Amino acid sequence: MRLLDDPNRLLPADPATRRVAAALHDTVRDHPIVSPHGHVDPRLVLDDLPFPDPAHLLIVPDHYVLRMLHANGVPLDRLGRGEPVDPREIWREFASRWHLFAGTPVRAWLEETFRSVFGLTEHPDTANADEQYDAVQAWIDAPGSRPRALVESFDIEVLATTDDPVDDLAAHQALRDDPTFSRHVLPTFRPDRFLDPSAPVWRTAVTELEDAGGVDCGTAAGLIRALEARREHFRACGATATDTSTIDPWTVRLEPSELERVHRDALAGTVSPDDAAAYRAHMLWELARMSSEDGLVMQLHPGVVRNHHGGTLARYGADTGHDIPTATTFTQPLRQMLEDFGTHPAFRLVLFTVDETTFSREIAPLAGFYPSVYAGAPWWFLDSPNGIRRFREAVTDSAGFYKTSGFIDDTRAFLSIPARHDVSRRTDAGWLAELVVTGRLGTEEATRIATDLVGVIPRTAFRLPGAPA
Repeated sequence: MRLLDDPNRLLPADPATRRVAAALHDTVRDHPIVSPHGHVDPRLVLDDLPFPDPAHLLIVPDHYVLRMLHANGVPLDRLGRGEPVDPREIWREFASRWHLFAGTPVRAWLEETFRSVFGLTEHPDTANADEQYDAVQAWIDAPGSRPRALVESFDIEVLATTDDPVDDLAAHQALRDDPTFSRHVLPTFRPDRFLDPSAPVWRTAVTELEDAGGVDCGTAAGLIRALEARREHFRACGATATDTSTIDPWTVRLEPSELERVHRDALAGTVSPDDAAAYRAHMLWELARMSSEDGLVMQLHPGVVRNHHGGTLARYGADTGHDIPTATTFTQPLRQMLEDFGTHPAFRLVLFTVDETTFSREIAPLAGFYPSVYAGAPWWFLDSPNGIRRFREAVTDSAGFYKTSGFIDDTRAFLSIPARHDVSRRTDAGWLAELVVTGRLGTEEATRIATDLVGVIPRTAFRLPGAPA
């Protein structure tokens, strides 16, 4: 079976609407990629080394691919996440189960990558697995397949990474100071390890923060000062945003004496679950307060149960496909934060969810009132043509287009970035085309919105280089 190469893929089926959508997509198909939220390691771009092999390029690091194969009976040991495995065998496992990805966004991303990057023409299968592996390996070995060359050929203008507060950001500084590199690789401050004092990693994280910043974190006030200092370091290295994931978005303000009591209990290993939850909610409030002062855009994506299967975590570690969504609410949990900072001119909050029932019920109305709040694009489990369309239908009535974030690729899979952005551009072109043919938008205005969705809107939401003044 040949890979699909339909120039109108993902566009509406109605011929009149499809013509409008195709014209809109033509307008934006070659615009630079602005990626304000992702997980590519900056050292990949700095070191500019060849990718290791096809399996470690496309399969092993991609939790979307891993979880689908694992769900259909392939142990993670056979996918390179346990003992070393011949990468060709990993590829064969993947190729023999290509049919499992039918109808999924992963299939759309992979097909586009196979076709437009590697020049493959056939679906992977058992018969052609070795031939395709060799073709991808030949592509890897070519001089133009190094990461820096791909940043240029993919036209990635902005690439935000995700970074621990204790990171020295040396890779970002080296890229920023390299006169031969003109793109923006920006760090993003990810403080999750410091929020929940009942988590096993919390005390180790506090010690590492002390070592990195030279600030005594024996008190909650000291920990807060240390985080503020590290945020300033991130800003100096080009950061424009933070990224925070919690099980829920509750925010509260604890009295200083109560906060310090919980902090002492946490350091002693005796913190109660209720106190730990209150501490986490206060720290989330503190992060909002910091953003109102230093201008870093606060991204918040609650509602994911991390590492749902303990046995998989123990054997293979995190980011192996077993983070699972849970029901989430925003309106009441965020009220304290938004009472204090929701109309502050320097505060900006981008809200993401994997519980799409909150799009129209809570996130869009919040973005439709608070100047600080932006509706984050469909993200993780929803970053599909259907999910993107449902997002537009749910959010546009209350928030419009200009209080959304622009597309978020949220990926470690570097080669999938162009394909993911193209899926978003095609889906948005289809939605805008329907507004045109039903008389809700003129063609000229729809064209401007399509263009802004890939440029002005993400640059504005994330205060990125090139954002309008």
